[in-house]
Amino acid sequence: MTAQALQFAEAYVAEDVVLRTARALAIEVGLDAVTPAAGAALRLLAAAGSARAVVEIGTGTGVSGLWLLRGMRPDGVLTSIDVESEHQRIARRIFQQAGFPAGRTRIITGRALDVLPRLADGVYDMIFVDSDVTEYRGCVDAAQRLLRPGGVLAVGGALAHGRIADPAARDVETVAVREVVKAIREADEWIPALLPAGDGLLAAVKR
Repeated sequence: MTAQALQFAEAYVAEDVVLRTARALAIEVGLDAVTPAAGAALRLLAAAGSARAVVEIGTGTGVSGLWLLRGMRPDGVLTSIDVESEHQRIARRIFQQAGFPAGRTRIITGRALDVLPRLADGVYDMIFVDSDVTEYRGCVDAAQRLLRPGGVLAVGGALAHGRIADPAARDVETVAVREVVKAIREADEWIPALLPAGDGLLAAVKR
């Protein structure tokens, strides 16, 4: 795919002023938010599954959460987990500016691998993982338990900044992403697809 085609894909669904504000705030605090194309894909996945209960691992400044909320059912609740309470404070403000009442979100401060065991089994429609890549495997294992049959798992950064297919790339983060991508592809429990949106979005349906 050419750079021009990628640029067209990223601009295909325009972001409004609230999303652009959230994105600018992410840059300001040093975060890599999902790109517009990846965000649009998340919104699509949430809408296609009429998602009512969604877990987001990695709140950031609310970019991905806002895309997810806009795809979810009007009565849906987004549970968003992050270790950075200051980032979550920004995200709360973003969600409010976008017109979502406080009851549409459940924001939990803490390490995902400590929080996920406290969530109920088999009741979530979608889980989006976009946090510390060294914890991806643990988050994916938890998603297997938390999702209902037919629920959707989405994993951000699945192309590891373009290094995923480079066998010479052996840094800790790339190896962690590569192992998760391979494990999901080979697992009987998942029906996966790797979408080349942003830095890669690995989507999989729980059988």
